[in-house]
Amino acid sequence: MLEFKLAVTALLAACTALWGWFGWLVLLWIACLLLDYITGSLAAASLGNWSSKQARQGIWHKLGCIVAVMVAAAADLLLGMVTEHVPGVPLEYNTILCPMVIVWYTLTELGSLMEHAVQLGAPVPDFLKRALQVFQEKK
Repeated sequence: MLEFKLAVTALLAACTALWGWFGWLVLLWIACLLLDYITGSLAAASLGNWSSKQARQGIWHKLGCIVAVMVAAAADLLLGMVTEHVPGVPLEYNTILCPMVIVWYTLTELGSLMEHAVQLGAPVPDFLKRALQVFQEKK
């Protein structure tokens, strides 16, 4: 068991060294995308209204989100290159657009996961339901 714990720790440390905080943010978002699709399908099935058409629409929606993140990443890359290589631009730019878009989508996915939990009959505290409602209204 100790060897397993050491291997997992080494793997996580290597991933952190390779990706940094942004990589973990991306992995969290991808995990939320997958969990949302799975729980959405389960919730629809449990209510008796699952359809392949709605499932496909969910996949298209997720793909659209992925494209939006890719556009934000490209914009970050472009802004970084411009600020680094164009003379007279007094800015240092690392990245901000892509993390902001990923955080936005992750929060949206978490809200959707909470809705699915409620649909599946999970007891959800009232304060969390209210927070979800406020987030949905502000979105």
